[in-house]
Amino acid sequence: MQGKVAAAVAIIGGGPAGLMAAEVLAQRGCSVDLYDAMPSLGRKFLLAGVGGMNITHAEPLAPFLGRYGAREAQLAPLVGTFPPEALCEWIHGLGIETFVGTSGRVFPTDMKAAPLLRAWLHRLRELGVRLHVRHRWLGWTEDGALHLRGPDGEFTTTPAATVLALGGASWQRLGSDGAWVPLLAARGVDITPLAPSNCGFEVGWSAFLREKFAGAPLKSVALRVLDKEGREHYRQGECVVTETGIEGSLIYAYSAPIRELIAAQGEATIWLDLAPGKDAARVAAEVCHPRGSRSWSSHLQSRAGITGVKAALLRECLSKEAFDDAAQVATAIKALPVRLKAARPIDEAISTAGGVRFEALDERLMLRALPGVFCAGEMLDWEAPTGGYLLTACFATGRVVGNGVADWLAHS
Repeated sequence: MQGKVAAAVAIIGGGPAGLMAAEVLAQRGCSVDLYDAMPSLGRKFLLAGVGGMNITHAEPLAPFLGRYGAREAQLAPLVGTFPPEALCEWIHGLGIETFVGTSGRVFPTDMKAAPLLRAWLHRLRELGVRLHVRHRWLGWTEDGALHLRGPDGEFTTTPAATVLALGGASWQRLGSDGAWVPLLAARGVDITPLAPSNCGFEVGWSAFLREKFAGAPLKSVALRVLDKEGREHYRQGECVVTETGIEGSLIYAYSAPIRELIAAQGEATIWLDLAPGKDAARVAAEVCHPRGSRSWSSHLQSRAGITGVKAALLRECLSKEAFDDAAQVATAIKALPVRLKAARPIDEAISTAGGVRFEALDERLMLRALPGVFCAGEMLDWEAPTGGYLLTACFATGRVVGNGVADWLAHS
């Protein structure tokens, strides 16, 4: 090791949670060193902006908080300190304007993440935050110092406080690799195993469906699933048939209950409504109408608007006998059972579930087992659907931690 470096506060992780903690601490007069293992900061944040930077959501706060599911009670007071309106004002303060899309999602006017990140990093540098890239955290030494490896070799630092904002375990090439899990577990921190969230699922399609329809979008469909408690969930939207199964926003919205069903039962069944704009009686009347000399495919297309990948899914998921029966086909158009066998690998997921349990943290998000060590962002045990909810909670927990560290230092 090359020596010992002293720092007031060390932040490990340069994503939204870590950067927000750094801003708050610097504004409150703390000296801050932020370390990130990657060559540049905010890499996953930038990737999230590809195709449109969805920052937050404009729906009322009560349903917004409900998107955090089982962890709503823990996240509500945290997000309440920095709700969507405050987040938008903060973005405007960086010189970035926003707009609300037709779905209620909030975007920067140019739809890009890079200008926002550039303005933010400029602000942090002006505040005196020292940003260190290509610095990987390796854990703690026996005397409790942080052990890091940078471009010039390994070194230790003994900060007055430490913020861990290390993300989950998806998109490892962008820096979130979950390598922190054994380091914290060895120190007695209670951690829920990481699992894929906002992810696709495997079905095991036939060779025909894989070859002909992998990548085909399923538009104007609805999904119904019964969670392990027997509660029904239903939503209309879009998804995509993939070579291995199915993914997309409609699937992501229910990845948590689907994942839990697979864990409990070995598989999960979802029901797809291939014609959500038509009621069951109308579909039955159209499908059961005499088709004369027309083929089934032509009949389904002309009478029920079922063609392409939707028709292929009917053939795939129904037995030959069922597919030849008009009444059974009509029923399947409104509730096609699709059996999901497993979640796709965690590294492919948009985000992860699991992480440091809230029960292991105090109200400032300081680890009870490690006084002076705070955690923020996706490495905490929560999950949310896409739509701005993930980023909002990362920003909010980073802000809570920044204030929590400053308050703790003031009273230590």
